[in-house]
Amino acid sequence: MPYFIYKVTEFPIRQLEKLGRHDAYRDASNRAKQLRGELPGDAACVIKVMFAETEFDAEDLLNQVRVAAPEPGDD
Repeated sequence: MPYFIYKVTEFPIRQLEKLGRHDAYRDASNRAKQLRGELPGDAACVIKVMFAETEFDAEDLLNQVRVAAPEPGDD
């Protein structure tokens, strides 16, 4: 399965922009690090790498809301 690289912007609405696709994790990771380094310090976006079978699956995973794990002592 390929690795997809996306720029994710949250404001004013959540937007996904596909920046690339790589077959190897190392290539995807290096490219994502390069893109993150090029972002200005006050950038309103993040660069994410997503491992998925298709571009549609990658975007679906990026749009899923993840609930934080409970902390020790939480009831």
